[in-house]
Amino acid sequence: MSKPSIPKSWTPEHWASRAPFGIGHQRPNNYAELLRALRENCHEPRFAWRILRDGVCDGCALGTSGMRDWTLDGVHLCNIRLRLLKLNTMPALDANRLAKTEAFAKMSSAELRDLGRLPYPMLRTPGAAGFMRVSWDDALDLIAERVRASAPDRMSFYLTSRGMPNEAYYCAQKAVRAMGCNSIDNAARICHSPSTIALKEGVGAGATTCSYTDWLESDLIVFVGSNVANNQPVATKYLHYAKKNGAKIAVVNTYREPGMAQYWIPSVAESALFGTKITDRFFLINVGADVAFLQGVLKAMIEQDWIDTAFIANHTAGFDAAAEALRMTDWETFESQAGVPRNEMIALAEMLHGARRAVFVWSMGVTQHTHGVDNVRAIINLALSKGFIGRAGCGLMPIRGHSGVQGGAEMGAYATAFPGGKPVNQANADALAAQWGFPVPATRGLTAPEAIDAAHAGQLDLLFSVGGNFLEVLPDPAYVDTALQRVPLRVHMDIVLSPQMFMDSADTVLLLPAATRYETPGGVTETSTERRVIFSPEIPGRRIGEARPEWAVLLDLARRVVPEHANALSLPDTAAVRKEIAEVVAFYDGIQHLASKGDQFQYGGPHLCADYTFGTPDGRARFANLPLPQTALSDGKFLLATRRGKQFNSMLHERTDAITGAAREAIFMNRDDAARLGLGEGARVRLRNAQGEYAGRVFIAPVKPGTLQAHWPEANVLLDRSRRAPAAGVPDYNAVVELDTV
Repeated sequence: MSKPSIPKSWTPEHWASRAPFGIGHQRPNNYAELLRALRENCHEPRFAWRILRDGVCDGCALGTSGMRDWTLDGVHLCNIRLRLLKLNTMPALDANRLAKTEAFAKMSSAELRDLGRLPYPMLRTPGAAGFMRVSWDDALDLIAERVRASAPDRMSFYLTSRGMPNEAYYCAQKAVRAMGCNSIDNAARICHSPSTIALKEGVGAGATTCSYTDWLESDLIVFVGSNVANNQPVATKYLHYAKKNGAKIAVVNTYREPGMAQYWIPSVAESALFGTKITDRFFLINVGADVAFLQGVLKAMIEQDWIDTAFIANHTAGFDAAAEALRMTDWETFESQAGVPRNEMIALAEMLHGARRAVFVWSMGVTQHTHGVDNVRAIINLALSKGFIGRAGCGLMPIRGHSGVQGGAEMGAYATAFPGGKPVNQANADALAAQWGFPVPATRGLTAPEAIDAAHAGQLDLLFSVGGNFLEVLPDPAYVDTALQRVPLRVHMDIVLSPQMFMDSADTVLLLPAATRYETPGGVTETSTERRVIFSPEIPGRRIGEARPEWAVLLDLARRVVPEHANALSLPDTAAVRKEIAEVVAFYDGIQHLASKGDQFQYGGPHLCADYTFGTPDGRARFANLPLPQTALSDGKFLLATRRGKQFNSMLHERTDAITGAAREAIFMNRDDAARLGLGEGARVRLRNAQGEYAGRVFIAPVKPGTLQAHWPEANVLLDRSRRAPAAGVPDYNAVVELDTV
């Protein structure tokens, strides 16, 4: 697929400011980030440079080889990757310091990370003051003994998306299933499982249907609940050039994100000097009102006859029922639920009507609701109304925020799906058993939130967590804290220390040192948002103690638990793992040939559903008839959304976000709401509900009246752990709160 041609001339109409380099504007200083990275990695400058030059980025999931990609020519290097670089070059911590853990239990995640890499397996036994070093054999024998003494429904395994390669996901789920258990889950559950469910149901494909190059060829790019300026900064470069090619950009959100309004892109001279106006039109809606707003847009398109009737008749099903439900719902209902007048919905409908090609992009602002699946269905409905799928410049893109997460579910590291996304059932279990040569369980396992529930109830004997920090990523931290302390054996495999490692345990805690993707012999692969499977080579440089790749450790453990299946669980290197992946996951055929820097392929090609060929049982895409979620508020209450700042997942990088100017304790509030309550900028306030309380300071911001935002994970104390998307199992990261002055 060739890269689209881009006009070279400058376009002053897109400039954010005439002031050079954004002087006087709130914005990130990307050049300062580069200098910071030089200072943080000065102890290993050659190693750091080789990682940047030859490795596949372990930040977001845009996907690079070195510092180049398949979308635009030139160098691509963002401040997320620069901030993460230190994790790959830092030296080992002094393991002897872990002999007494009292001081570590009081440290923050950032303070623990700065201590250095975990170099050796470490064991803490009941009553011990801290950890002692043990051998890998002793550590794995202990885990194997506990696994054999337990039962499959009393164990849980979890993998974060922290730079996790496909090889680790695949081997981990194979190992866990060899031990008779399906309770393995990964970060894809918390991020985009609603997207996978809705996409498979609606168009027969569980991943993004298009490529980043489609942004450059599109007439309209619609972002829903997504802030790429913060989470995928290189994407702003794509948007800069998309606008040069004539694209309009619309954003549907509860907050007028400053980085989506304008951004200074350091690798583009024009934008570095004068910035880029990113968004042409913001549509600010109520928290949780995506279905109401988007269905209102569809209602307007149908009423104005702005739909593609030929495409709908020839390639879709369910339109008549969906349209009739919209006709029977009055405009006042949509307006009340969405929090905007109908002319706002008509305005987006007009933009879609005027576009020959459009791409829809969404993130966790859409998925992390109890009705997250319906939110995605509403986006799919809009795309289908004009056939914006399966052709150039069009598509549905659930954009990924972490480099390893796309492959997690596809490799089968999922409690509810086998490799290739196949459902957990007897037929699929039997097919896998025939391929692998050992029995495979046929009942679904525990998802990550369900595993915490089991732990809290005293029904979990073993929790094996590769990366991750449940204390910071799940709702109701106090509940999670209690749950983790009730697990007899907790195993934490990671590259650095985290707070959950130092919590008390019902019995035993094991720490296992992990190698990074850059340290893995034979290299590994990552799958990007656009379904591009990219080879990341091993990078020559220093190594940390006895750190091992996760793929090898989990298979080693399984061989100790079920030695009778040792041959089936023996893979000599990552090349052998890739060969087996190609045999088990049909659409990953080609991964077995990846062996050098730059090697890659895009499974499914540039477009899934190409030429309107849908992978549904009848070959037709499906409109969904959607009920409107009830979001009405009683007097004096607010809808709260949680948000990210200067951070990567729960890994905080700065107390103040350079894009918004907000500190971590900021509570984003509309100016009119603040005035009505007599509150000024910086006023101390407290949010409270049945789950807990959270104190912060008012930060006046362009959010919808009646809504608030606070940073995640700090505001997780306000989240109801019982509120989850029914089919997807995603926690709801929003809440209803009252506000008091302090």
